[in-house]
Amino acid sequence: MRRKIMNPMDHPALHLHQTDFSIIGETPDWIVLDKPAHLLVYPSKPGGPVTLLDELEQLLVYELATGGQISIINRLDRETSGIVLVAKTREAARVLGKAMDRKQFQKSYHAVAHGWPENDGFEVDAPILRMGEVATSPIYIRRTIHPAGKASLTRFRVLKRFLRGGGKFSLLECQPVTGRTHQIRVHLEHAGYSIVGDKIYGHSGDAYLEFIETGWTSRLAGQLFLDRHALHAAELVWKNERWRAPLPVELVRFINDSVL
Repeated sequence: MRRKIMNPMDHPALHLHQTDFSIIGETPDWIVLDKPAHLLVYPSKPGGPVTLLDELEQLLVYELATGGQISIINRLDRETSGIVLVAKTREAARVLGKAMDRKQFQKSYHAVAHGWPENDGFEVDAPILRMGEVATSPIYIRRTIHPAGKASLTRFRVLKRFLRGGGKFSLLECQPVTGRTHQIRVHLEHAGYSIVGDKIYGHSGDAYLEFIETGWTSRLAGQLFLDRHALHAAELVWKNERWRAPLPVELVRFINDSVL
């Protein structure tokens, strides 16, 4: 089942949006969605673009009118696609929220990254904090590895190595053990395998600042390859529930347009 979202942009330069999301599963207590890249989960400012929360308020209007509520259990960045779990009742929100806090969910992401890791399996155990706390950064949200940061652990597995346009790339399965902001992106940058399309990590962040100033351009396309970072929330497991979201078409095309 697919829903159309009219999604005007909140900044005239940001001419990137996607208008479909799909429903993976639903019960009276919860609904699981496959969010596309470029769709905000929550409003960022008054009068901004239509968000996933806005659409849920329309989709679940009956539930809201009969005493239900909307509680988004796992939040994804705007450019990250994939699984979003939403509680539809107060009790479900309590149970699912507590389970998430207690790390009872197993999360698995897929990422397309630059380079070929030496080993098929590896992990990054490195603390993360906001860069602005320890160094000058023009990007407030940027994180970095630092001894004063919060303990952070991510496990990685190489699913495929391929060549594209003379460059080496990998499709990785990423399992965050902890849940820090931008954790997978920061850890892959630290390991030397930054995510394709990432405007903040893997370089100075100038691409992010340029994008905010100019919007998506052919120059940025030549530098980043994709108009979104290639990170996808692929699987979420809790008790006997297992929800999966297939790799979105733009990432499939990027991988398939390769020589290995």
